[in-house]
Amino acid sequence: MDLTTRYLGLSLKHPVVASASPLSHSLDGIRRLEDSNASAIVLFSLFEEQIRQEAAIKEACIRTGAESFAESLSYFPQSADYEVGPEPYLELIRRAVEACDVPIVGSLNGVTPEGWVDYAQLMQEAGAAALELNIYYVATNLDTSSADVEQRYVDVLQAVKRVVNIPVAVKVGPYFSAFGAMARRLVDVGADGLVLFNRFYQPDLNLQSLAVEPTAELSQTQDIRLPLRWIALLAGRLETSLAATSGVQCGDEVIKYLLVGADVAMTTSALLRHGPEHLATLVQELIRWLDQRGFQSVSEMRGLMSQRYIADPSTFERANYIKVLQSY
Repeated sequence: MDLTTRYLGLSLKHPVVASASPLSHSLDGIRRLEDSNASAIVLFSLFEEQIRQEAAIKEACIRTGAESFAESLSYFPQSADYEVGPEPYLELIRRAVEACDVPIVGSLNGVTPEGWVDYAQLMQEAGAAALELNIYYVATNLDTSSADVEQRYVDVLQAVKRVVNIPVAVKVGPYFSAFGAMARRLVDVGADGLVLFNRFYQPDLNLQSLAVEPTAELSQTQDIRLPLRWIALLAGRLETSLAATSGVQCGDEVIKYLLVGADVAMTTSALLRHGPEHLATLVQELIRWLDQRGFQSVSEMRGLMSQRYIADPSTFERANYIKVLQSY
């Protein structure tokens, strides 16, 4: 059975990838993911705020006056908010690349095209096989237009592409007025891959303390549907790699993502629930399904149910909306 696939120009032994998560916060965790049969490992994200904080601390150290030092630090998150800073992150990449045989993908999370993107080049120099650019931006200014938001994504991507020559995937959310056009625009300006979709965590309210509380909930199987639909619509229409993330709990979700045209399926929530060893289970369930259907390789079944190849393409469009309502 040939499970090999290509993602971002990288040759992978199979299409199941460990996405960014706390499991990659240490070399031992990364090795455990590889031992559990991850075909590639996306490291947890290095945040723009971390890089800015480190820069502020360095600048403050060369200033005179303790007051200016304290004031400058007040603009940034406390260092305790992050387990690993920029320099340790780069060292982790170096050690992981030396210790592992699977591709190590660095992850940058930010919203502006300013100096922090220089760390993309440092990640490349540390040995990262590719980069995942996680752009997490909520436009709260009422004067910010949709065009402004889209341009921000483009500017960040172009800034990163200027300083690296390794592949760059962009992890995006679905909240664009015309996502298809936005996806094509990102590819046109250099995205080597798209990761669909980023999950924008929403805060909740504590009714006892009347405080806003951050919440982080693991994805569920039903979360597959939105990325499944858009990968089906984009597969074969964009010259780029497509990675599916969200909702991968068992082999069924991996299979569905591949059938609509994804190059790889990424998972974190299932690994946090069941442990990294669950990766091997996902791969075995994929093999079992391929064997039962008589497929000799992943490439034979990839994209068979994308919009381009199904008998009724409208099922991925508005007609499906009507059918769902009528079928309830």
